[in-house]
Amino acid sequence: MPEYLSPGVYVEEIEIGSKPVEGVSTSTAGFLGGTERGPTKPEFVASWLEFQRKFGGYADASYLPYAVQGFFDNGGQRAYIARVVSKEAVTAQATLKYDDEDALQVSAIGEGDWGNRVAVKVAAGSSGAGTFKISVFYWKKLPKALYDPEADTKTLPRPSAAEQYDNVSVDPDSPDYYEKKVNLSSNLIRLGAAAGKPALLPDASAAAYLTGGDDFGGAATSLVLADYVRSDTDQPGQRKGLTALDGIDDISLLYSPNALAVNGLAQALIAHSEQLKDRFVVLDSEAQKKIDELSPRDDIEDTKYAAFYYPWIKVVNPDTGMQQTIPPGGHVLGLYARTDVERGVHKAPANDTLRGVVDLEFQITKGEQDILNPRGVNVIRAFSGRGIRVWGARTMSSDPLWKYVNVRRLFIFLEESIYNGTQWVVFEPNDDKLWARVRRTVNEFLTRIWRDGALVGAKAEEAFFVKVDRSTMTQDDINNGRLIVLIGVAPVRPAEFVIFRIAQLSGSANAQ
Repeated sequence: MPEYLSPGVYVEEIEIGSKPVEGVSTSTAGFLGGTERGPTKPEFVASWLEFQRKFGGYADASYLPYAVQGFFDNGGQRAYIARVVSKEAVTAQATLKYDDEDALQVSAIGEGDWGNRVAVKVAAGSSGAGTFKISVFYWKKLPKALYDPEADTKTLPRPSAAEQYDNVSVDPDSPDYYEKKVNLSSNLIRLGAAAGKPALLPDASAAAYLTGGDDFGGAATSLVLADYVRSDTDQPGQRKGLTALDGIDDISLLYSPNALAVNGLAQALIAHSEQLKDRFVVLDSEAQKKIDELSPRDDIEDTKYAAFYYPWIKVVNPDTGMQQTIPPGGHVLGLYARTDVERGVHKAPANDTLRGVVDLEFQITKGEQDILNPRGVNVIRAFSGRGIRVWGARTMSSDPLWKYVNVRRLFIFLEESIYNGTQWVVFEPNDDKLWARVRRTVNEFLTRIWRDGALVGAKAEEAFFVKVDRSTMTQDDINNGRLIVLIGVAPVRPAEFVIFRIAQLSGSANAQ
C-alpha cells in the first residue's frame, strides 16, 4: 500500500481492465540434418544467403540445403538449423606459434572433415606492434596443392569462403580481443588459448590447413538416431541436435528431410512435439515409394502433431543445372509460413503452388489420391494450367476432431499465445477481481481471432466462451492456489469436399 506521510498531492499509476495478449509466431521452422559445414549448435538464419554463409551450399549426402532453400523460396522467413554429425566426429585444429611456444589454438567451428579444407594465414597487424592479422580460407573441394589465395589470384579452384580479421589482439581488455573480433563473427573458425597456457601473439606464418577433422571418428560410417537426438549433450550451453531444439521456444514447425530413412527418427520427432505441445512436424515418404507401399498410419504412431506428404519433388540443382529429386517437406514448410502470413494459421495450407518445383517424382491421379487421402497422406499433384500444388491438409490422427492440419496448428497458436500473455496472473490475489481481468483479457484476444476469420459463428458468443468463476474452481482449488479457466472455441474447418448438386428442370417446372 502507498504511504501518505505529509500533506500534498499524490499522483499514482494503477492498472484496470484487461492486458493485451500478443499472438505468437507460427512459422518459425526448426531444421535437423546434415550440411556441408558449420556449427553443430543450432543457429538462427533469416534467409538462404545467411544459411550459405554459415553452413555452406549443397552437399552431396544431404537434402537439408534443398529443404532450407525451398522453405525461404516459398515464403519462410525464420529458421533454426541444427546440423547433425556423428557423435564420434572430430573437429579439425591447428596451433599458431610464438617462437617455439604454442600461441593460439585454431579450431573449425564444427566437427567433421570439412575442417581439413580450412586454411589460416597469419601476418602482422596493420596498426603495428601488439596485434596480428589472420586470414581464413575454405575450399569446398580440396585443391591439388595448398596455395595462398591472397597472393595467387589465378589458381583454381578458388576458395568457397574467405574471411580476414586485422588488428586482432590477445589482450582481454582490448576491444579487438580475438574472442570478440573473431569468435563472434567467423563462420569458419574459433580461436582459443593453448591448453594450460595464456594466449600469446602469434608469429607470421604462411597458409596452412587445419588437420584432424573426421566425420565419424573412425567409428560408424552412417548417421543413426542417437546422432540426431544427441542426448549425450544435454547440458546447458552444450546441447546439439534434437535435444538443443527443445530449448528454443520460438520454433513452431519441425522438419528433418527423409526422416523415415533413419530408424526411429520420425517417432522421435513426433514424441518431441507431443511433449512440448508447441510445434508441428512435417514428414515425407521415403524415395521411390509406390502407392501400395504407403501406409504411414501403420509405420508411425497415431498423432495429431504431424502431417505426411507424398511424393518427392524435382528441383534444379544450380551447381549442375540438372534436375534433383528431393523430399518435399522444406517446400511444404514454406507454404505453411506463406499461408500463415497471407491468410492466417486457421487457413489450411493446401490448394497453393510450391515455388521452385519443376516436376514430381510420380504423377498422382485423382483415383490414386482416393486411396491415399483416407490413409492420412497429403498428396502433391500437378494440375494442367495451375501448376504443382499441395492437395491435402490432414494430420496423422484418427481422431476426427484433429483431422485437419490448420485446426491443430490453430490450437497450438491459441494455447501458446494465451500461455505467454497471461504470465502476469501468477501470484496475483486469487479473487473475483482477478477472475474478471483474466476473463476480459482472454475474451478480447479471442474476439480478435474470431474477427480474423479463424472461428465460426455470426457472433462472438457463438465462436467461443471463457469461464472463470466458482463453477470452474472449488474452494479446495482456491485454497491450493489454483486458478482454473475454461475456454471453448469453434474452429473453422476447411471445405475439403466441395459438392454441387445439379438437377435438370423442365421448362414449366418450378424449383422446389
